[in-house]
Amino acid sequence: MTTPESIEISTGAAKELMSLGMGTLLDIRQPFELMLEGEVDGALPVPLFRFKQLLGHTLSEEEQELLDADEPDARDIRHFLALINEQHVAHDRILLCLCNSGRRSLHAAALLRELGYPRSLSVRGGIRAWHADPARES
Repeated sequence: MTTPESIEISTGAAKELMSLGMGTLLDIRQPFELMLEGEVDGALPVPLFRFKQLLGHTLSEEEQELLDADEPDARDIRHFLALINEQHVAHDRILLCLCNSGRRSLHAAALLRELGYPRSLSVRGGIRAWHADPARES
């Protein structure tokens, strides 16, 4: 069984992987969170609830309301998987999931691992820790 500690990475280590071209940051926050807290340079925005929806997971009523979107079609799913495959397989990058506090990103990293992307990690502490870490952003 995977424990949270085994799929978490510090912000400093995540930034180092990105600077070396070994990691891709997936920002799983909702669009309104990106507007409030700001975007991270070089991150790919993939909101978790949309992410879950694309993978066929049932969303709670609250998640669906936050997402406020239609059901994804086959093209959306292919695009999402192509994006993930391009980063993880074609470019051999570690997938680094980032959210507000580090809780949703744990779920996202676990979902990616279930899909067959074993090098998926959650950035510990989320965007707050990211901004507090003195290491340079990519």
